[in-house]
Amino acid sequence: MPSVVTIGVYGFTLDEFLEALGSADVRALVDVRQRRGVRGTEYSWANSNRLQAALAEVGVEYRHRKDLATTTELRRLQYEEDAKLGVGQRSRVELAPAVRRRYEDEVLGNVDLAELVAGLAPDGATALLCVEQDPDACHRSIIAERLAQEQGVSVRHLVPSGGDHAAGERGDTAAGFEEGEDGAHDRGA
Repeated sequence: MPSVVTIGVYGFTLDEFLEALGSADVRALVDVRQRRGVRGTEYSWANSNRLQAALAEVGVEYRHRKDLATTTELRRLQYEEDAKLGVGQRSRVELAPAVRRRYEDEVLGNVDLAELVAGLAPDGATALLCVEQDPDACHRSIIAERLAQEQGVSVRHLVPSGGDHAAGERGDTAAGFEEGEDGAHDRGA
């Protein structure tokens, strides 16, 4: 069975990020960001060229799937919802229902998930990458959910240790991250 993990940028250093990928046996990473950069020096390692170089050094294939990214309009809608709730992108814990619904219709509705599955790493796992720490706050969880439901793909979410939620069958590791099995995770443990 194909295996997918999801991972965000926030909360990881480059070394922790690479160790989390290695511990999850990730062989390929699919970047689902529209804009493949992160502002500020703390996460400059996640800017596309630097990230690709770091992944190449550890033998992880990099792919960009802009067709899976949220559109500029959907990001703006989410930012408006965040402002209403008084939260920022780094502290958001879930996507706005309207953003989720529109992402499913406008983006995922136009993607052949069987083709995506056919391109998953045959050995090991493939990681879906975006920036948010919490998978529920990011569209990568919607992709993963659909892959599990419609394509039978095994899904886990990788989050930094010390995150504000624990994952279903949680496994703290020396890499300093927590894993959630099959997409399940619970808040606040």
